[in-house]
Amino acid sequence: MAAVTNGHTNGINGHADQQYARFSDIPAVIDIPVRGEDGDEAVNLDLTELMDETDELCDLLEGENAARNYWVTIALAYAKHNKVNIAIDILQKGLGAVARGRSEDKLVLLSCQCWLYLWKCRNAPRVKPTQVTDDDRTKDHWLHAATTTLNEASRISPQYPPLFLARGTLYLLRASLQPSKSGSGGVDNSERMDTLKQAAKCFDDAYKSSKGKNVMAMLGKAKVQFSLGRYAESLAIYQQVLTLAPDMQDPDPRIGIGCCLWALGHKEHACAAWQRSLDINSERNIPANILLGLSYLDESSQYTTADPQFAEIYKKAMTTHTQTAFKLNGMHALACATFGSYFLLRKAWANVERLARRAIEQTDVNAVASDGWYLLARKEHYEGTDLAKAADYYSKADQARGGDEKGYLPAKFGAAQLKTLMADLDGAKFRLDKIISAPTQAAAGGQKSTEAMTLLGILHAEEVFANQAAGGKEDRSIEAKRAIGLLEQVRVAWKDPKRKVSPDSAVLLNLARLYEQEAPDRALGCLLQVEQMELDDIAEDDDRLPDDIGDEAEERRARRELLSPQLLHNIGCFHYQADKYTQAREDFQTALNSCVKMGERDDSLDTDALVTSISFNLARTYEAEGMAQEATNIYSGLLERHPDYTDARARLLYTAILDPTTQGEATENLRQLLQSEPGNLDLRALQTWHLHRTKKRTANLAEDPEQRHLKETLQKHDKHDLYSLIGMGNLHLTIAREMRRETDQDKEKRSKTYIRAIEFFDKVLSIDPRNAWAAQGMGIAMVEEKKGTQDAIQIFSKVRESLKGISASVYLNLGHVFAEMKQWSRSIENYELALGRSAKERGDGNVDPQILACLGRVWLQRGRQEKKLEAYKMSLDLSKQALKLAPENINLRFNVAFVQIQLAQLLIGLGETQKTSEEVEDAAQGLDEAIEAFGAIAKEPNAPFPRGDLEARANMGRNTMKRQVLGAVERQADFERKNKERLEEAKRRRDEEIKKREMEREKALGEMQERERKIKEERARMAEEDREARVLREDEDKRREEAEYTTDAETGEKKKREKKPREKRQKRKKKTEDDSDGEVAGGTDVEGGGKGGRSRGASTTPFTGTGSDGEAEARPRQKKKRKLERKGQAAKSSKFKSAEVVEESEDDDVPAASGTPAADDDDVVDGDGDDVEAAAAPGQRKKAARVLDDDDEGDGEMEMENGMGLQGVEVPVDWSLELPPPRHL
Repeated sequence: MAAVTNGHTNGINGHADQQYARFSDIPAVIDIPVRGEDGDEAVNLDLTELMDETDELCDLLEGENAARNYWVTIALAYAKHNKVNIAIDILQKGLGAVARGRSEDKLVLLSCQCWLYLWKCRNAPRVKPTQVTDDDRTKDHWLHAATTTLNEASRISPQYPPLFLARGTLYLLRASLQPSKSGSGGVDNSERMDTLKQAAKCFDDAYKSSKGKNVMAMLGKAKVQFSLGRYAESLAIYQQVLTLAPDMQDPDPRIGIGCCLWALGHKEHACAAWQRSLDINSERNIPANILLGLSYLDESSQYTTADPQFAEIYKKAMTTHTQTAFKLNGMHALACATFGSYFLLRKAWANVERLARRAIEQTDVNAVASDGWYLLARKEHYEGTDLAKAADYYSKADQARGGDEKGYLPAKFGAAQLKTLMADLDGAKFRLDKIISAPTQAAAGGQKSTEAMTLLGILHAEEVFANQAAGGKEDRSIEAKRAIGLLEQVRVAWKDPKRKVSPDSAVLLNLARLYEQEAPDRALGCLLQVEQMELDDIAEDDDRLPDDIGDEAEERRARRELLSPQLLHNIGCFHYQADKYTQAREDFQTALNSCVKMGERDDSLDTDALVTSISFNLARTYEAEGMAQEATNIYSGLLERHPDYTDARARLLYTAILDPTTQGEATENLRQLLQSEPGNLDLRALQTWHLHRTKKRTANLAEDPEQRHLKETLQKHDKHDLYSLIGMGNLHLTIAREMRRETDQDKEKRSKTYIRAIEFFDKVLSIDPRNAWAAQGMGIAMVEEKKGTQDAIQIFSKVRESLKGISASVYLNLGHVFAEMKQWSRSIENYELALGRSAKERGDGNVDPQILACLGRVWLQRGRQEKKLEAYKMSLDLSKQALKLAPENINLRFNVAFVQIQLAQLLIGLGETQKTSEEVEDAAQGLDEAIEAFGAIAKEPNAPFPRGDLEARANMGRNTMKRQVLGAVERQADFERKNKERLEEAKRRRDEEIKKREMEREKALGEMQERERKIKEERARMAEEDREARVLREDEDKRREEAEYTTDAETGEKKKREKKPREKRQKRKKKTEDDSDGEVAGGTDVEGGGKGGRSRGASTTPFTGTGSDGEAEARPRQKKKRKLERKGQAAKSSKFKSAEVVEESEDDDVPAASGTPAADDDDVVDGDGDDVEAAAAPGQRKKAARVLDDDDEGDGEMEMENGMGLQGVEVPVDWSLELPPPRHL
């Protein structure tokens, strides 16, 4: 119940009850005056029940010459009942009736007619309706009529106040039909902006003419500011309107406040404003309902469709608010557009068409019209029957919001999608590029459209994939980089919590394909992320999961079996390439189980091809793990199901060839299989590999069986077979390396062979520019033929990046090149990498002995250059390891013997301090083994060097080197014996020195402890003396107090002793005028009484200062001054002048004052230590007073306190105290 004040309600928000309802001032009944026989009469007209026929009524008004207000009131009454056309006719007839009347009457009627035209314009369709209606006149028609009427009224009175508001509204409606277009720099310089500025000026004029009371003018100005994008200024005006008219409901300023707050990003406050508007007017508040519905739709977009909150919020948006608004007015444009999007999701195309048309026709807002066109475009796009019409609708939706750089992003994206469907990929990429690089994207905080980046990235990726599938030679690296960059930006957007973009598996799968060749680890990461996404999508209570799931690992395995087998298969392939064979095996097995379960769920699926491929890769994984029997079983099973599966048969033959027991049979089977399929290049490649392993080495290229097989492949089957071309190049390289180089003819022949090898590699690179094997062969040829080590290093480095983890050959070649350049560390590093890779490549798990031999050779060369024994020992150890792996290899036996000879020569030449007896003895033993090995190698038919050379080296070792080694052993033993003695003697001396130092340290420690003991005793003694002195001082203080105080006989209290009256002293004899007055400096006589005689000429000014200040007083005359010396001491020279002087009397022979003034016997009171008068004895000659400096506080002389004389100073009698030592002045 509203509060009541003075009999009236407070109204809304506590304000006065003031209604702002439309037509609230139109009465229910009106009396029209008529002239009758009996005088003036009136015709009563009921304005609540109006007839459509108005001719009689208008004739009555015209005949009776009715005033203008009757015409206006009746017309507005018809407008109140939504009969605007009849109201306009009445005003038109009224204008005819007052045509000859006053211009003011005509002006009022024209103004009212103009407003009715504007009302019709607001409710008229934007475009010509597609459906038949009672009135199909568009907004442009009514705007033209309103403009004509307004111009006619302006000719009568341009400054008529209602015309300002009408003109502003006219411009505002006209601007709503004009599209906004961005000019240079993104600034809107379109005709719409000029129209809005004119509307703002008109509203300002209306506001000024009303002296700030026209609320409608303020509302118009606020709407103009909102249309111009000045949301803060618009908000301030709306708030001012609400303050002036809090009860206004139609229009409601709270709606405008909410729109401004929403545009400024304050969405919660905007919803609060709209909810407040709905609370005040809940009956027919269409704007508040529809805007609240849109706000809840926006909130629901923050959740996924699977989230329970999404369903709740979406239902509230569509059912509670949007449906309510639509029921209140089924022709409301924004309600129709919102409901149209709902039916679009449900694919109810008929409803979408009908509602979208209504939104386009009934709106006066460009954005709502854009939504209508977009709905029509999406409908045509989904149906796919008329893509040209869909493209046209997308274009209209974009243009309605400004088009070009501004426009409507979903419409632009839809147009790009249509271009993709029409196979116009260039046009699609052009449009998507414009969307991503549009200035509006940067203005929105740099957040580019993830949908546009996704589609553009996939289009670039498809070009790369199509080129790969076609085997084209075009370089698509730019497209690949562009695709990767765009798709990676989309992945980054997924991590931004503000954007709330859900990950898309299509993006990850395309990235995996793009990364497959260049970065397989990244490709694997993308696939693993897709796997995790699919695992997260499996519900906890999924029916496909078994009931008895064990631990977490078993549960994960069961969930993985529900995934796509293709995904698991690809993950397994990448794990295999990364040498993660255990994980690859698990992936392949899980993929097979997934295929089985997928076939059980759907019998129509044919999974045989997928199972075959996965099984083959599983067998390959078993091979890599050294599980040959398991691999053989799978291959055999595949051949039982598919006897013509050549790849499985070839792998079986390969496995059998590696086994020495089945090698002969496998060779025959391979030959037969090759005869049955002579054109199978994979089989021919296997045969090439087998011939390369088993052929007999020959220097004649024409006799080489491998060369004949490769030549046949290239001539008869495929002249562009890359494997055969690379094989021919490698074969020529090997033969050229072993050719003689003695004569120029031999060198020329060798050079031609190298050139021929380079030609083969160059042809491979022309077919496949990224072929790493051909590039590596080219690098080898450059090093061996042209000595281009730097160029070869660049080639091998690029090949290494391409063949990373695939082959050890590139590391081996790099080791060769760096060894040639004498960069031993880098050469050793690459040899070791090649050694590690060779262990993985070989089936038996052992390293390649040839790489060990190369590594030993480099260590030997390094030891020769650096003269390091450790390098020789490392070389010998590696050579022995290589020989152990291939004991029948004569070259490796020679290497061991050669390193042993070299090690013995090094130890012979090294000094005794650089070697040990054990090392020399080992070298002697190795020398014997080397001599024996050289002799045995010389007898072999395929010795690496001539027999005579080997025997000569053996004889040299047996004769010369043996004696030298034995001598080195003796010398080393003698040196070590003597060195041991020297070391023992040095150790003995060192022990004695340490013992001596320990004794001295202990002695010093004892002395120090004694000193500390004495110091401690001395400190104790001093502390005892201090304690005794303190006791004495306390006793003295107690005696002094007893001497100064006495007990009162009457009261029993202590009091200070009274002094005896001072005896009169004999006056001194008056001196002559020339004598000194005998006063102490400062003008105070010795008696201090002021009664004594004064010398003539002495100053009578009393002494008032203290200390040094008293000395500064004026004196009657300058007196002689001299330094004061201590009695009994000779004057000492000093570089400082003393400021302490005394006034000298006329008698210079008077001695200096003593340190302690003597007292007369009369001065002692009762002889018990009372105070002493500081006066000279009668008849005693006055002594000169001593003037001291402020700093002389510790002097032994009795000083003048506070700069005064001895008069009045009480000095306790304490003659026994010892004074401090004198102070030199």
